[in-house]
Amino acid sequence: MTLKNLILTVSLTCVAGVVSAADVDVSKLPPAAKKAGVTFDADIKPFFEKSCVKCHSGEKPKAKLRLDTRENTLKGAGDEKILEAGNSAKSELVHVVADLIADEEMPPLDKRDKYPALTKDQIGLLRAWIDQGAK
Repeated sequence: MTLKNLILTVSLTCVAGVVSAADVDVSKLPPAAKKAGVTFDADIKPFFEKSCVKCHSGEKPKAKLRLDTRENTLKGAGDEKILEAGNSAKSELVHVVADLIADEEMPPLDKRDKYPALTKDQIGLLRAWIDQGAK
């Protein structure tokens, strides 16, 4: 299932009243890093390049989601935003890299031999970047 399909499925399910954003257990998220001034280029891009960019870049990125630049990351997948600047706990990007959405873990579980899962520290940095406004 692609991120776009996930978004559509979650949206339709939410309309049906079965699932809401509250159904993601954010208590399982690693805490945001304490580091001030987290930036995409210095802090986020290096681990995105190891785990995400091979699939989420170029002319035909998976799920129409490019994570190779800050601007592309903020654009999201097509018309669907994947993060909420200022609130990492509500950001779908954080939910999928922290494996909080079954069958939507990123990188996919079966590809983690080639594309490593983000560590708790990396997820903490991602959260801090988003919480600090995704600058």
